Amino acid sequence: MPSLVPRTVPADIHALDVPHAEPFVCDLRIDYQHGDDSVEHVSNIEYLRWLDRAAELHADHLGYTRTRMHANGMMWFVVRHEIDYLAEAWPGDHLLLLTWVRDMGRVKSWRDYLLVRPADEVVVCRAATLWVLVDLATRRPRRIPHEMAKRFQPLSMYRAPQRCTSR
Repeated sequence: MPSLVPRTVPADIHALDVPHAEPFVCDLRIDYQHGDDSVEHVSNIEYLRWLDRAAELHADHLGYTRTRMHANGMMWFVVRHEIDYLAEAWPGDHLLLLTWVRDMGRVKSWRDYLLVRPADEVVVCRAATLWVLVDLATRRPRRIPHEMAKRFQPLSMYRAPQRCTSR
């Protein structure tokens, strides 16, 4: 059984600090293969793999599979990862991985993640990834199609701009 799978039943996320009304949620069961050989906890590289896979599963769910993207001559490439490790996770843990798109500009998109252990309601990790949509023929950034942006429901499309009130 895969260790990271899209959640099929709603998760109770009301107590979590999640700004998106409909984050994509995955269940994660940590196997012993995810452990670090030198210290008994999950290896940092596993977090990165989970973030990438959650983004892929979310895109798949919206119809933007890697196969479809490749057939259309485009693909998302990572520009930057920001990961805050807030608590340890261990083999045997069950976690929820939530992800949502924060912003989509002309060619770039920020995606946020929250990794939570429901058993004790501990936030294990907060992360963000900056993605750029790349034209595979030219290897240059390309404009994100409006329909794609709408499907991903970035927070920036649904929030009113913040006004500066300081004088």
